[in-house]
Amino acid sequence: MLKTGQQMNQKQTQKQRLSPQQIQYIKLLQLPTVALEQRIKEELEANPVLEEGDPSESLEELESSDWEAEADEPNQNEELEPVDQKDEVDWDEFMQNTDYEGEKYSGGSGYSGNQEWRDLPDPYHESFLEELEQQVGLLDLDEEQKLIADQILGSLDQDGYFRREIEAVVDNIAFNKGVLTNKKEVEKVRRQIQRLDPPGVASRDLRDCLLIQLKLMEHDAEGKKNAIAMLRDHWKLFEKKHFKKLKKKLGIDNEELKSAFDCVKGLDPKPGGGGNAVDDTQNYIEPDFEVYYQPAENEEYEDGEAGDFVISLNNSNVPPLHISPRYKQMWDDLKKKKKQNKQTKETKSFIKNKIESAQWFIDSIRQRQNTLMNTMQTIVALQEDFFKHGEGLKPMILKDIAERVNLDISTISRVVNGKYVQTHFGVFELKYFFSEGLETESGEEVSSREVKNAVQDIVDNEDKDKPLSDQAIADLLQGEGYKVARRTVSKYREKLNIPVARLRKQII
Repeated sequence: MLKTGQQMNQKQTQKQRLSPQQIQYIKLLQLPTVALEQRIKEELEANPVLEEGDPSESLEELESSDWEAEADEPNQNEELEPVDQKDEVDWDEFMQNTDYEGEKYSGGSGYSGNQEWRDLPDPYHESFLEELEQQVGLLDLDEEQKLIADQILGSLDQDGYFRREIEAVVDNIAFNKGVLTNKKEVEKVRRQIQRLDPPGVASRDLRDCLLIQLKLMEHDAEGKKNAIAMLRDHWKLFEKKHFKKLKKKLGIDNEELKSAFDCVKGLDPKPGGGGNAVDDTQNYIEPDFEVYYQPAENEEYEDGEAGDFVISLNNSNVPPLHISPRYKQMWDDLKKKKKQNKQTKETKSFIKNKIESAQWFIDSIRQRQNTLMNTMQTIVALQEDFFKHGEGLKPMILKDIAERVNLDISTISRVVNGKYVQTHFGVFELKYFFSEGLETESGEEVSSREVKNAVQDIVDNEDKDKPLSDQAIADLLQGEGYKVARRTVSKYREKLNIPVARLRKQII
């Protein structure tokens, strides 16, 4: 018989939940140096108890008051939920916990309280879009055309192309502005914008972009005439680099075809510069670590080398943080009040909450610093040859680091993501040091990045008139002792952004 109705069952399960402190630590851990500086500024604005300390202020001066705070007995007549079961603030503990090995957390020795430039605003730079708007303002446009120009500029993608349907622009202007226009007028305005600086902006596609740049070049530019004819009439042959067919169609010789290709190579395929509203300063990388090898003068190792690695965490612009002494005075004043009304208790709860929040934040930064340093030290230990000589990268995966620092793989992934290290050989993303291993003919395991470098070297030195196929590259690598298949070469070539052999062909 079919049973109907509702039943209530009790089931016991075990789940793991992250505390707010753990969540805060994880979020801080994945922030690079620049983002951490901004996050600290936000926390300083949000929490009045947290203060930016004076690096010249000693810890002894902060502790000289011999602060102690004891909670008063709760008033049974007041209906106020306590912050926790212990309404007590140990000020000595809070003040001491802002230290890092006996000193207030300063984010590294590079910080200086006299760095007045830290308070200066960043210089203003006009965005790509603002520059275009200024140039459009100089064009002789009527009100309808100005509306069209605004729509076109607002529709540019990060490369500076206008890929929106023209009908959508006509409909949008009619719907939002009540102005009737047509496709022909939109195209007319777009053509005018194309001739602004940088030339080629607001193009519909790559072909359109390159052609307008060619037409704006000097009339007697070498190869210009043949380049225009090649792109305008034989685009498919140009894309596929069918040199023999192009010479036949254009009626030119090898030298003239090379001159036309060289003319096209000097053009800008992305007039938007990769971002139409991004400040150029955002493209700069600020390393999170500095790693240098310093050979010792008197001490010699068996291999003839001596010295130590100097590893530092870049926190030069991160200010020292501590709990505000003013709030201790506020706490003392509240404690002295004989009558503990509801408002007084709410104020005490507010102060205690803010103190705990500030302490959690400082502890999270300290823990972040320790985790980053431990991870970087382990990476250097496993990749000593690279940090000494700039080569000899060994196979290494996240699990190798996680096991040595006793952390989860996901934590190590957050540490290396978006972080950079400054070395004697340049700036590298931490991800650069992680790669799978491949076995050579001799049984030695090498990094897949080393094999990628070998592929890049082969392509760089190949005959440009007869580029090597993936199978030919695989055969050469096997001759050098690397056990790789053709599909592996294809995968590495794509990751290196190397085109197929046909598209690598050049006119000699």
